Parts: sequence; structure tokens; C-alpha cells
Amino acid sequence: MSCCIIVGCAANVPSASQPQPQSTKTEAEFIRVDRETRRFVSSGSGSQFTPWGFNYDHDSSDRLLEYYWHDEWGAVVGDFAEMKALGANTVRIHLQVSRFMNSADEPNRKSLDQLALLVKLAEKTGLYLDITGLGCYDKEDVPQWYNDLDEAQRWSVQARFWEAVAKICSQSPAIFCYDLMNEPVVTEDKKGRDWTPGAFGNRHFVQRITLDFAGRTEKQIAKAWVDTLVSAIRRHDQWHLITVGAIPWALTWPNAKPLFYSEEVSKNLDFVCLHFYPKAREVNQALTALAVYDIGKPIVIEEMFPLSCSVKELDQFIDGSKKIARGWIGFYWGRTIAEYKKHKGTIGDAMMLNWLEYFAKKTPSIVSPAITDY
Repeated sequence: MSCCIIVGCAANVPSASQPQPQSTKTEAEFIRVDRETRRFVSSGSGSQFTPWGFNYDHDSSDRLLEYYWHDEWGAVVGDFAEMKALGANTVRIHLQVSRFMNSADEPNRKSLDQLALLVKLAEKTGLYLDITGLGCYDKEDVPQWYNDLDEAQRWSVQARFWEAVAKICSQSPAIFCYDLMNEPVVTEDKKGRDWTPGAFGNRHFVQRITLDFAGRTEKQIAKAWVDTLVSAIRRHDQWHLITVGAIPWALTWPNAKPLFYSEEVSKNLDFVCLHFYPKAREVNQALTALAVYDIGKPIVIEEMFPLSCSVKELDQFIDGSKKIARGWIGFYWGRTIAEYKKHKGTIGDAMMLNWLEYFAKKTPSIVSPAITDY
């Protein structure tokens, strides 16, 4: 919750023995998957890397990052320093189609330049970026021309989006992964043509990748979409990991089977990425649902928060998931622990304060110190 012609492509980044892109910071290391241990490791030294950090999707006034990162760059710089100080090594950012594509064919140069600046900030701060794309979170901000496209045209725009982003990011060791889309679903809507069904609060985090099955199965559609976008990225970036931030439907329906992480669809995805919000007194059910996605690849809990459970129960979920999960990412919205303590606010503020205090305390038991700093 939070955001064509098929070309064959290789799923995993090259082995450490192959030449990696040159970086201006020789200490930095690209992250790859160790297939034997199913863990993330640095490409040179082989040191273990455990993603631990925050979704940095909006600020304390609920503005999405791209609404203020041009005019209030100093706030972004400060937030990155604050997240690092809390113990994070990974920051997930969410990029909107409306801010990165001026038209079906033209990427937004200003936004791409700002992304390049953010990548440099991540390098300087010693943080890895989980770059999630194709967001349509604010429905009124989604351009009509984009919604009017048919499936093939829409996928082509999405491929151009990812090509433009990959060109910017391909040489940086500060990129942990590309997340193709936040919570894609494969459901039909032939009449209403609504690409963003449902909402959480005032945002639309779920997005359809088709409106019409046209005789295809869900897996056929999902595979074609994944392979199309992975191919677009791999034209410019052979190194960085690729994933999809998926809803774990097995948490809602115990008999549900993975779609994007089925054997047929997940071939060209480097690791499993899931969004878990355990419910109170249902930690065991969440862990059972998580096990459904153990497909032989690393698992990252890309979203988590004590939204419907206590911090203690979330801690139980994290510890219980360590058998198969290799990373955990929560939320940070631009306020420090000290600021939350100073300004007594809403129940939500109190929840965030408890979460950040827990995060800082939990960090030493999670993060591998070998590569948290460049």
C-alpha cells in the first residue's frame, strides 16, 4: 500500500567476476544476489548487505516527494541525514508518471536531473535507493493522455519511463534496486477503464496493468508486462537488481498463490518484494502467508508499519521472518524523534514516534556494519 514487443532478458545481475561500472567513489560497492545463500552481498568484497530503512514517499504535511524536492532541496538533504542517523542503509523513493513523462514520448528532463541529484545525495550520505516507478498515487495529477492509452501504448510509455530512469542511475553504486511498480494487479475493467482501482485515504497505490484479459491468463499478462519493463531497463543497466512491490494476497486469502512471484512470471525478477502490515494477535498468520512467497529468491519486506498491531508485535513479525526475509523497510516522513517529542500531535504522530524509537533501537541487530557506509 503506500506506489509491445517482448525482448528476452537475463534475470540476475552479472557475477562479481565480470567488470562492473566504474564509480567515482572507489569505496562504494554494487549490490548483487548470492544465489547459494539467497542473501544480498556487495559485488566486490562479498560482504552481506541487509536492506534496512524507510519509505520516503511524502513529508509530514503529506506532500509527495516530487511536489517539493525542487524548491525545498535543503529539506531533502536534511531528511537523508536524519534517516542515516537513525540507522537506515536503504531509502525507498516513489516516482510518478505525471512528473517524469511530459507526453507519451518525451521524458521530463527537469525531473530526471533532480533524480540525478538525489542519486548523488544518496552516494554522499551512504544510503542505497530503492527506486519505485510508475506511480499514479494522486489521481487528479495523472494526465488524461496517459489514462486514455490502450494497454500496448501504456506499456510502451512505462518502458520509456524506465529507460530514462535507468540511463540516469546505471553507473551509480547507490542504487539498491528498481521496483517496477507499487502493487500492480491483474484485473479487468473494460467499461470503466479505471487503471487505479480503490484508494487508501486520498491516494491510489494499487494499479492495473491491463483492462482486458483478451483471452490471456493472469500469468501470461503479468509475465509479458514484467519482461517488457525489465528489457527496457536492461538496455541501459545490466547491473542493478529489479523487483516488483507486491501485495501478499495470501495474507487475505490463505489459499492464494503468488502471481508476480510464480515460477512463470518471476524469472526476470531478482528478488521477492512484499508489503506486510500484520494485524494485532495475528503475527503467526502473517508469517504463514510470508512462507507462501519462499520461491528460492531473497525476500524483502518493502513496506511495514505498526498500523494494525503494536510495535512489539511488529518486532515479533520481523524476528519471525528472519528465516527467509533478507530486508525490512518502514516509513519516515521528515520529522525526527526529537521533533515528535517536542510537538505533541495526533495519534498518528505518537505511532510514528514509537516506530522511529523502535527502529533506532533495532538497527544494531539488523544491519551488517561492513557496508552501511561508502
